[in-house]
Amino acid sequence: MLLLCLDTATPQVSVAIGEDGAVLGEVCLGRGRRHAEQLAPAVEYLCGELDVELSRLSGIAVGLGPGLFTGLRVGLTTAKTMAQALRIPVVGVASLDLVAYPVRHTSRLVAAVLDARRGEVFHARYRPVPGGVQRVGDYEVGAPADLVADLVASGEEVLFAGDGALLYRDELAEVDRSEQAGAAFAFPSGAALVELASPRMEREEFSSAWEVQPLYLRQSDAEIEWERRAAS
Repeated sequence: MLLLCLDTATPQVSVAIGEDGAVLGEVCLGRGRRHAEQLAPAVEYLCGELDVELSRLSGIAVGLGPGLFTGLRVGLTTAKTMAQALRIPVVGVASLDLVAYPVRHTSRLVAAVLDARRGEVFHARYRPVPGGVQRVGDYEVGAPADLVADLVASGEEVLFAGDGALLYRDELAEVDRSEQAGAAFAFPSGAALVELASPRMEREEFSSAWEVQPLYLRQSDAEIEWERRAAS
């Protein structure tokens, strides 16, 4: 079973191809805003290097966000278009899950934190379990100080991962007995998407292309500005 995996929810574009749950190859590009220019060439390059024809794909996995609106739409639109053209299903996985999964070999509570701009972060908490992590609570967006207050109240040892954790390192350091996973774990992992999506594909926990929806958590800047102007 061949699976093409895409995540464009953050400044990094990640593309991976997996077979039966094993990662065959991965490409990570940029940390900019050229997702629309980078994604298709990255897919083409990886397929060429691995000698994989698109017609052989069993499905497409895509990061659902939360994340940056423009980049997230590029990945979702690409995944939907390819799935429709190839007549194959789609598996969607939250991008915060893709940040938490690579640091599953810890005894600490994992806090996946992505930069949401406007002084806010997208975040979710996970508890390590055999074979992976299990989310504790909902996906949230808010000020770093609110996340700090919740974690301090819990009194648990915490491992922070994600670019939001790095950006607000000083604020998050107020959480006692906390550590940073580091820059290597700043963005959603295409390899993690292979490992998380493959079992779901095998269990037929997938969707048709038109059923896949992004996980936004809040309005876009354009929507907020439109409502502000309408109200004034």
